[in-house]
Amino acid sequence: MNKLSTLAQLLRFMLPYRKYWVGAIIALLFTAGITLAIGQGVRLVIDNGFVAGSVTQLNQAIVVLIAMAVLMACGTFIRFYLVSWLGERVTADIRQAVFDNVISLHPSFFEINRSGEIMSRLTTDTTLLQSIIGSSFSMALRSLVTTSGALIMLFVTNIKLSLIIVAGVPLILLPILIFGRRVRALARKSQDSIADVGSYAGEAIQQIKTVQSYTQESHESEAFGVEVDSAFKVAQHRILQRAMLMAMVILLVFGALSGMLWVGGYDVITGAMTAGELGAFVFYALIVAMGVGTMSEVYGELQRAVGATERLMELLDAESEIQAPDSVVEQSVDAMTLEAKLSLNAVSFNYPSRPDQAALEDFSLTLEQGSITALVGPSGAGKSTVFELLLRFYDPQKGQVCFDSVDLRAFNPRELRQQMALVSQQPALFTANVIENIRYGRSDATQEEVIAAAKAAYAHEFIERLPDGYYSDLGEQGVRLSGGQKQRIAIARAILNDRRILLLDEATSALDTESEHKVQLALDTLMQGRTTVIIAHRLSTILHADQIVVMDQGRVVAMGSHEELLQSSELYSRLAKLQFKADARVQASAL
Repeated sequence: MNKLSTLAQLLRFMLPYRKYWVGAIIALLFTAGITLAIGQGVRLVIDNGFVAGSVTQLNQAIVVLIAMAVLMACGTFIRFYLVSWLGERVTADIRQAVFDNVISLHPSFFEINRSGEIMSRLTTDTTLLQSIIGSSFSMALRSLVTTSGALIMLFVTNIKLSLIIVAGVPLILLPILIFGRRVRALARKSQDSIADVGSYAGEAIQQIKTVQSYTQESHESEAFGVEVDSAFKVAQHRILQRAMLMAMVILLVFGALSGMLWVGGYDVITGAMTAGELGAFVFYALIVAMGVGTMSEVYGELQRAVGATERLMELLDAESEIQAPDSVVEQSVDAMTLEAKLSLNAVSFNYPSRPDQAALEDFSLTLEQGSITALVGPSGAGKSTVFELLLRFYDPQKGQVCFDSVDLRAFNPRELRQQMALVSQQPALFTANVIENIRYGRSDATQEEVIAAAKAAYAHEFIERLPDGYYSDLGEQGVRLSGGQKQRIAIARAILNDRRILLLDEATSALDTESEHKVQLALDTLMQGRTTVIIAHRLSTILHADQIVVMDQGRVVAMGSHEELLQSSELYSRLAKLQFKADARVQASAL
């Protein structure tokens, strides 16, 4: 992505706010005009006041200068407010647009892009962008306008001295171009290194209990220090390049200015120009010098903005591999009018991050409406992958996954997923209170409906004992609840959403025996009349299933009832013996 296309994308977000940036430009031009007019005020003060010795003319010139200062202050206020507002508003729009796109991307995107880096782009990069748009960009534009105007006034005041200043411009621009290119590359690298630091810290904090239980605090601190030092070294190199750029520009600018003062002073002494003209010329020359100095300093910031914008636009332009159909005919398919029947037909699937390892291979399975199907098998057999495909988080490389008899690709993914409720083995809770977590997916549910769902999931009793009941904050990822309590909140959410298809990933695995019994009763009621798919590790929980599917290495190796599989499937029989022996030992130890 080149610089022009990056800036063009940034300007796209500014277009809706034309009146603000047009107003800011008008205020900028107004204040620039006043600033340039002050130079003529300085000439009047020197020639008509100091040199002529007239107190009246001196007073008049000072009054004019004060009036100009008041007008410039008003224009600066308007410019600063409008530009700062634009910086905040445009940044907020970019942050929202990037998040909206990220939240819709396919899961495989997050297999190759770390969440910490994405968060860094949403926070650090957008904050940098806000600073650039709301401050640095305004300074650069102001300096450009005043410098251009001051150059014109230099030629109006004295052509010979102006040529001395202009002769130095190519020498000043050369280091800006050379060092600016380096700064831009280093700015992008610096932002990436900061993202690495944030990602590493976020992961360590998220897994703090594991870190502390294995007493790895020192190791993590040392590893984090390496990341911090790496980011610092990149920043140090960037700062060095910017410092060299600023030093070169200042040296060249003030060298040209010194030469101009020597020639101008000689002309005043010989009578070729007045002291007021030299004073005005020096004023304009200082504006040019400060303007070029400011632009050289801000240029590095603008390069950082380009780097940050590139990183944000990469997220904004990322496309989900799971798309709604383009055909109008296909879009007319309404899942609600179809039977809640699912089927996988000769499906082969490899995860994008593991292209050489088949998760499912020539896999076929039919899930009749209202039936209960249990998926069992050793770890890595492909059970969770079936859920991933049913929810259309991925599309298979071969074969079809169908809702009724319609390929899932014919549905809008949102409409398809509204037919399904998922309760995972590791329940997903959000940093919110109980009622908001249960309502997730049905924000319009009344409090009475939420409480009814909680009671059905046998969660009402422990919720009532929380400090603020249903309005108790659960902390990040529900950290203030036990595993079994989290699971019951997740089950209450599924009950409240009342979907036609239930996907239960060992939904009772985190419960104690008593809670498991209660929740199993709730699930039995919930599963009536619904198509249910259960990933089961504890075979005792799926004895009531209409069909049990035994999986191994991404294939169906056996199918039938519990009794049938004990006789026909060696793998199932072995799993059953191992598990029921383990359950017996647990019961014996409890007695």
